[in-house]
Amino acid sequence: QLQLVESGGGLVQPGGSLRLSCTDSRSTSGAISWFHQAPGKEREGGSCIRTGGSTFYADSVKGRFTISRDNVKAMVYLQMNSLKPEDTGVYYCARRRYSSCGWTKYNYWGQGTQVTVSS
Repeated sequence: QLQLVESGGGLVQPGGSLRLSCTDSRSTSGAISWFHQAPGKEREGGSCIRTGGSTFYADSVKGRFTISRDNVKAMVYLQMNSLKPEDTGVYYCARRRYSSCGWTKYNYWGQGTQVTVSS
């Protein structure tokens, strides 16, 4: 049974926006992050949110992406603005073993949602 399920991906033009959603069916504990895997590249962490709501961003998305969390609904969102072609790829949400942010030690992953930024 999937614990994390992403939705909201799609095709958008450069400069456009998308909002991704991640449903966490099992727990609201642990930091949640959004990872990005571009075609032919390794998966990279981009945005992280702690249970308490503090956030951390990779330089590549800082100022353009916003991660938020609704612990009551067990949802995590990623608002992506000013999208660039290099943002194309599969986006995964994942839950970390710890409440702090970081790009390693994630034990639950979703199946991913495709985002394509193209004119």
